[in-house]
Amino acid sequence: MFSPFKRSASSLKKSVSAPRRAAPRKTVATESMAPTSPAQEEAQLQLERACLRAEASLGIMLMRPTLRFDIRGKTAGMAYFELNLIRLNPTLLEQNPDNFFTEVIPHELCHLLAYKLYGRVKPHGSEWQQLMRRVFGLSPRTTHNLDTSAVSRSINYRCGCGEVALSVRRHNKVVRNQTRYLCRKCGEYLKSTVTDAA
Repeated sequence: MFSPFKRSASSLKKSVSAPRRAAPRKTVATESMAPTSPAQEEAQLQLERACLRAEASLGIMLMRPTLRFDIRGKTAGMAYFELNLIRLNPTLLEQNPDNFFTEVIPHELCHLLAYKLYGRVKPHGSEWQQLMRRVFGLSPRTTHNLDTSAVSRSINYRCGCGEVALSVRRHNKVVRNQTRYLCRKCGEYLKSTVTDAA
């Protein structure tokens, strides 16, 4: 007999999706790299000067961060606070040494300082901004305005409008059949102008 108050066991089960697997984390080499150019040697000296300035300004002792020159692409620098590591783009460093010495190195060091002083905080939050101003007297900018044409690569695609440059990252998604891109003007799918040599 049907009762409005009884439910089958299957109707009471909550839908549970399969557990999501976390993407594997890329590992970052943490050993120091020997400088291979005068600009890299100067970057190490500038990092030491920045550390001394931070110690004097904040009244703390800093363990010196490891400095590596192995970032590619348009990124100028990255700080890994848990590893006490700063990575710099060697190509952009060679082309813009003064900018790196006065802005990029202090920017990345302030990320490490914010972690040391305040723990895990927003990457460009108020703590980081305060350190940029207080320690280095710099305006806290989150992006650089360096010329990245030497490190930017693009692949030409075509549509009804003509040629369109697509970043290598987007091109690779097309090659792996993960996505297709439409032209914003004519609405056609973009087609690669690169021919596969078979």
